[in-house]
Amino acid sequence: MIKSQPYGVLLVAGLMTHQENYADFFLADPRCVLIAVTDEPDVPFRRADLNRKFASKMNLPYIPDLDEALKREDVDIVSVCAEHERRGRVVVKCAKAKKHVYLDKPMACSVADADAIVSAVESAGVKSQVYSMIYSSWAQKAKQAVESNAIGEIIAIHCDILFAKGYTSDAPLGKPRKQDPYPKRFTFIDSKRELRATGVYSVGLIRWITGAEVKTVYGITENYFFAEHLSNDVEDFGILAMRLENDVMATISAGRIGYTSHPSHGPMRVHLVGTKGLMTFDAHKPRIEVYTNEPPWTPPPLNPADPMGFWNSTYKNSKSKKNWVPINSNQRHNNDVSYFIDCIESDRNSEVSVKDGAAQVEILMAGYISAESGNVVSLPIPRQ
Repeated sequence: MIKSQPYGVLLVAGLMTHQENYADFFLADPRCVLIAVTDEPDVPFRRADLNRKFASKMNLPYIPDLDEALKREDVDIVSVCAEHERRGRVVVKCAKAKKHVYLDKPMACSVADADAIVSAVESAGVKSQVYSMIYSSWAQKAKQAVESNAIGEIIAIHCDILFAKGYTSDAPLGKPRKQDPYPKRFTFIDSKRELRATGVYSVGLIRWITGAEVKTVYGITENYFFAEHLSNDVEDFGILAMRLENDVMATISAGRIGYTSHPSHGPMRVHLVGTKGLMTFDAHKPRIEVYTNEPPWTPPPLNPADPMGFWNSTYKNSKSKKNWVPINSNQRHNNDVSYFIDCIESDRNSEVSVKDGAAQVEILMAGYISAESGNVVSLPIPRQ
């Protein structure tokens, strides 16, 4: 149902989260108005300070108690970027307050939290969406190739998404990594669990492009590039091999590979293998390659508050790489938010709802369990 007034959007968490992006995307849609920034009342001082600074930057009030913010009748949608460790309970609370929820990825750090989110959203009857890359032009074309039968019946699919950010250093080779599939900490200033943080895009794309569920998972996690990841016992690279329905094979590579490893943002592509042939869809093709007598691009000075370059606010004045200019670039972020508003207005479920987000969490968890044991893991994962 279309509202006569704009949808009020409440923002959970602020600076040094992806809310820096999502807030702008909601602001760009004329059907939305930003209401306030909020969070749980007992967050650490650093998080509360970052939230207040973001609220000031966006010219919004900061409501330091999420429960009070959720009581506001002018709030229709909550954009949730709380730290992973507490994201599950925050989203459940928002859904129970009868607010539509737009979620950062991955939407939870445990299968139990993911299940709780799905249950709360379905019980409340609200709409949900998890941020994804399905609205990038190259992903859309891959989906169209499958739906038009251009490659015939799918036999296999591979997806690379790796981010060319961070200051690389030496990491010891030849020492097998010990993976803990159930770590208690997920949030660090200087590193991310990259199979989760980056692999979630590929897992989501594969499910969406093929329309098939994952049946088995085999995973490996490693440290290759960053001393920060090694010191935190956090992988900077991971791979998954999956068997989908109808025996389709799927593989992904995911991680962070350093500022100077790629002429642009990093490899982003999907390969489809079918009975009629093979097709590749690349975020950086077609492109214009620019060569000039300007000095070569150099990484921005290291910011101790964000050494890996996770957040826009800490590197907003840095020079961008200009050697590759994609021809078919589009505003996939804005499209993602606008599509979610379309779903709310037409009373239909998103193509990447919390049910899809929960499937992503379970596949990634199976990958971590496999990385620890060295065995293939079957889905679904048994619930306790």
